[in-house]
Amino acid sequence: MTSLDDLPIRDDLRGLSPYGAPQLDVPVRLNTNENSYPVPEPVVEAIGKALAAELRELNRYPDRDAVALRADLAEYLGHGLTVAQVWAANGSNEIQQQLLQAFGGPGRSALGFVPAYSMHPLLALGTGTRWVPAERGVDFGLTVEEAVAQVREHQPDVVFLCSPNNPTGTALDPAVIAAVLDAAPGMVVVDEAYAEFARPGTVSALAVLPGHPRLVVSRTMSKAFGFAGGRLGYLAADPAVVQAVQLVRLPYHLSSLTQAAARAAVTHRDALLGTVSAIMAQRDRIVATLRERGLRVADSDANFVLFQVGGDQTVIWKALLAQGVLVRDVGLPGWLRVTAGTAAETDAFLTAMETVTWEREE
Repeated sequence: MTSLDDLPIRDDLRGLSPYGAPQLDVPVRLNTNENSYPVPEPVVEAIGKALAAELRELNRYPDRDAVALRADLAEYLGHGLTVAQVWAANGSNEIQQQLLQAFGGPGRSALGFVPAYSMHPLLALGTGTRWVPAERGVDFGLTVEEAVAQVREHQPDVVFLCSPNNPTGTALDPAVIAAVLDAAPGMVVVDEAYAEFARPGTVSALAVLPGHPRLVVSRTMSKAFGFAGGRLGYLAADPAVVQAVQLVRLPYHLSSLTQAAARAAVTHRDALLGTVSAIMAQRDRIVATLRERGLRVADSDANFVLFQVGGDQTVIWKALLAQGVLVRDVGLPGWLRVTAGTAAETDAFLTAMETVTWEREE
């Protein structure tokens, strides 16, 4: 039987494993930052009707530029954005891949401040873009001075900033984004996948877009909208950026079914986003409870919490799994990440953690 090593794949892909968190059948799944709440029945019906309306014309290609969907997304984002400033694709991963295809590539580099979203270096690899892992400071923070110094040192063609950051959960100080924009010679991509969960007073990079043609803000419907299975991500930027990614996008990349379902979801956003406050409450409960138990916990503006367990995090991960609770080992020694889910899921996680902590102390 032929193995992967027998194929003439690129040398820089040899020895790698596909990206992905474990998909295990356990009672409590809190490892992939999904929205734990099912889609409300009225929204299910609305999406079903929208899909049914498209079925008879599946013999035709979809709207290549998804204009109606982009108009809906622009209206949702506000900030005076127009359809010309918004682009949509199959998840924010494809958005960021298209950005690297347009502004990165062979002979160019992309920089990110790690730990951050682990797909960014993989997207760089897939597009032939050299990846530069810049460093964060104490407690995974990032100051203006630290960010600017590393951007000036490496002169990257693309800078990735996550706000809120994944896996730490903390939003960036707007001053950091402004300083990186001033220092970076190329594009600055602010990944705001978890923006809807940010604590009050958190400023979105969308507010900085006017007058900054090299700034891109990427979003997703996977998290707050509970639309992970629908695979819809989007960006907001200068119209010239949208024109640039259209040069590299695949023809008809968004199916007519995806566009219809996403439009129905955006139309019913009040119902879908109605779970955000409940999720934020569980997030804050996790942070407070783990800190009361003496654990170090990162501040979170997302729908997840990064917490320190001490020692080998894989031991704790397995102990939690044995109790039916699946969390995420993000590869940070001594740390684990848990998604904030329903109140019942939080109960299960905190109970399991109490048992695991007690066993560890014994």
